[in-house]
Amino acid sequence: MPYTKITSALLAQIEDAVGSSNVFIDDESLANYAHDETEDLMYYPEVVVKPLETAAISALLKLCSENHIPVTPRGGGTGLSGAALPVFGGVLLSMEKFKAIIDIDTENLQATVEPGVITEEFINAVGERGLLYPVDPSSKGSCFIGGNVAHCSGGPRVVKYGTIREYILNLEVVLPTGEVIWTGANTLKYSSGYNLTQLMIGSEGTLGVVTKIVTKLIPKPSQSVLMLASFSENEAACAAVSAIFRAGVTPSALEFMERKGVAWVIEHDDIRFDLKDGVNAFLMIEFDGDDMDVIFNDCEKTNVVLEQFGCTDVLLADTAGQKEELWRMRRTMAESVKSNSVYKEEDTVVPRAALPKLINGIKEIGARYGFDSVCYGHAGDGNLHINIIKAGMSDEDWKNRLKDGIVEIFELTAALGGTISGEHGIGLVQKDFMSIKYSEVNLNLMRSIKKVFDPACILNPGKIFNL
Repeated sequence: MPYTKITSALLAQIEDAVGSSNVFIDDESLANYAHDETEDLMYYPEVVVKPLETAAISALLKLCSENHIPVTPRGGGTGLSGAALPVFGGVLLSMEKFKAIIDIDTENLQATVEPGVITEEFINAVGERGLLYPVDPSSKGSCFIGGNVAHCSGGPRVVKYGTIREYILNLEVVLPTGEVIWTGANTLKYSSGYNLTQLMIGSEGTLGVVTKIVTKLIPKPSQSVLMLASFSENEAACAAVSAIFRAGVTPSALEFMERKGVAWVIEHDDIRFDLKDGVNAFLMIEFDGDDMDVIFNDCEKTNVVLEQFGCTDVLLADTAGQKEELWRMRRTMAESVKSNSVYKEEDTVVPRAALPKLINGIKEIGARYGFDSVCYGHAGDGNLHINIIKAGMSDEDWKNRLKDGIVEIFELTAALGGTISGEHGIGLVQKDFMSIKYSEVNLNLMRSIKKVFDPACILNPGKIFNL
């Protein structure tokens, strides 16, 4: 759809709204905000703005709605679905100056933060008070908590503690027309009309701009143990996952890694790890709590299950250094894959008992189309990240046939009871696949919600679905 180009007169009004020192039109700034971590896509904004307060964003959105100027909100730029790419130009709204931890309420176990706070800094700040905010995506050292809210981001500890949906109590949001609302209440229970807080979580900046976040906190466990289990086959490792839960234990994290991913991490990041012959898959299993006897009892129960599924070796890491090295191996895997090959990353999730069928299907589809894959992810949730590697595919097939292979992967995922994104979001690159999982009835409901919140369709247009 046509949008208004930003003239010098409109630029002057934008400067009035947010302050001229917070407006950037130089080539370097436009290039810096033309991409995120989504492959090699580039879409240039016409102007970058970095407001300091909610009132400035309100004035900006009102101006852009009235003049039909697209606005793309952006967090830390670590997204993998293209949701922060300004595909129609217009205004790139960076939230990087909204970086205050406003309050940590130790009596009510809540915190109020701005969306530009780096997730790991928030985790550390509440940790110093003996509290835990368990949402910790792999990019936690650079992603913003506002981006986590926008994408319903997860991380390894979702398996025990739940997704970000369980930890967001209330949001201050600027609507596309400029009105400012709070979506709910700072309470643990909410049964007062439609839950607008939950609607905003995962909406990828298409319904409003979050300017304050109220989170729930929990007491921080004092102890943890990390196990690394080795398997000769992917299928056996994946089959062990649901069996661990059926044995009556709940890990705080349960991660799957393929051999090739581990090998590339060792090569790329100088990780000290003995990758033995015959080992082709790993489960990284963490237990936490305050009683080591309980933790070791869970480890013993898990060992019994692992033996039943042909586990060849178990490494028990109980020192801080050992645990940090293993977690570094898992968290740097995405970057290591990127450094080795032309790739495309997909983010699938299925009921965890379906993981063996999913990974076998991915390998079979890859063999037919000529691409390789490196799979890893949050197996305890059934969430598998698929890094598709160009391998022997010709340039022409990579460009023209790869999409057919991805469609087959998503069709398999849906047939297994899953969906096409567990935590990366839909954004730009996945929207063409939404019809695999959702009917036109579903999609039209989403479109109708979008139109109610954003009648001019100026806020992050071109994402999630086609209008």
